[in-house]
Amino acid sequence: MILAALCLVDAAEALPSFAQQTGQPCAACHVGAFGPQLKPYGRDFKLYGYTSSDGQKHLPPVAFTVQSSFTHTQADQDGLIAQGFKSNDNFLLGQQVSAYYAGRISKEVGAFIQVTYDDVAGKVQWDNFDVRFAHPTQLFHQDTVFGVTLNNSPTVQDLWNSTPGWGFPYNSSALGAAPAAGALADGALAGQVLGVGTYVMWNDFLYAEGAVYRFLSRQTQDHLGVGPSPGVNPDTYDGAIPYGRIAIEHGTDHQYFQAGAFALAADRYPGGDSSTGSTDRIVDKALDANYQFTGSKTHFVSAHAIYIHEDQNLRADQILNGTLPNDTLRTFRADVSYSFRDTWTPSIQYFKTTGSTDAALWGTPNGSPDSRGTVVEIAYVPWGKRKSIPQWMNIRLAAQFVSYQMFDGSSRQSSLNNTLYLSCWIAVAPLYAVEKEQSAKQAAH
Repeated sequence: MILAALCLVDAAEALPSFAQQTGQPCAACHVGAFGPQLKPYGRDFKLYGYTSSDGQKHLPPVAFTVQSSFTHTQADQDGLIAQGFKSNDNFLLGQQVSAYYAGRISKEVGAFIQVTYDDVAGKVQWDNFDVRFAHPTQLFHQDTVFGVTLNNSPTVQDLWNSTPGWGFPYNSSALGAAPAAGALADGALAGQVLGVGTYVMWNDFLYAEGAVYRFLSRQTQDHLGVGPSPGVNPDTYDGAIPYGRIAIEHGTDHQYFQAGAFALAADRYPGGDSSTGSTDRIVDKALDANYQFTGSKTHFVSAHAIYIHEDQNLRADQILNGTLPNDTLRTFRADVSYSFRDTWTPSIQYFKTTGSTDAALWGTPNGSPDSRGTVVEIAYVPWGKRKSIPQWMNIRLAAQFVSYQMFDGSSRQSSLNNTLYLSCWIAVAPLYAVEKEQSAKQAAH
């Protein structure tokens, strides 16, 4: 009954504006007929800069999404009361409301631009931003795609959703319990940087990318809605933040494989404090892999794994806060999804974070950042298929349960952080609806 009630409103990344442009249903690009998890056709669509089209003239690819949710944690969280929420059992009618330009700008330029009202933060902010130029050509007598991307988060431009920008779980509670420690590459820079990169895909086999990011000023972040709350002094970053990515892929009629690596490095002022004249040096190195069974219209299996190793040289933090001179953090996640007729999609994930003990850095009771657990989810998407009516709207209902075996260095009472999360996403492309109505009138005449 609760899940049905959540279907009043919602949001999604499998945008009907893409279906409007390509003439393909959401299921052609996305596992379970709803994003952001990509099938091979969806990866190619992103690789070619969101520009693939059915050759017809279309109205601008504009879309809107709304997300509703219900969050229950095993133990009450009194800290939520100060944020204006209940200590437990929180229902958000409009957890996130987003507007998008998602699709072609010109023959070789396309974009995924998202602006979001976040009900938890209580403000409008720029969200995922990826503008791409893609040019197909030949290199060593093999098909090759050269591209340029301007984006606001390392890995948001990535083609494989094992990386943090789009990794499972594809939506989660903003009001649930969350471990204290996380790698820099695990979304810590999202929306706070702007970078430009170049990429190449050669022979549908070898992919390589290099990018450089700059941390946005506090004033710019405030204008974009991603600045810190009053009284909060977040970390800032000095100079260029380089990012590199390499991957290989191979597909057959029934299966798809990918393996890759990426890395980034940044100089950090802890708490934005530059008084020591030095910075912390953060270096993340990661490995990832994907497997998909693609040979059946009824059954689709998708699996992903990622390992991130972070080295921290705490030259500034040791002086300011008494941390150790060096720390490490290791994160591993693996998930598998099974989609039946692109309608029912159960998924399961195992996650684990370990690292050096440093109470001054992590802020946990025993100084350990270690956490581990599982995420189990079942999603239902009634539309998004070839014969679905309407094509200009899609919806995703999901029930998710996060179970902790260890939380912030302790297994004792870690289950008190277990979280039940129910969500409903709705995505609408209003100009696609106008096109459909116009087509119906022309057919009638």
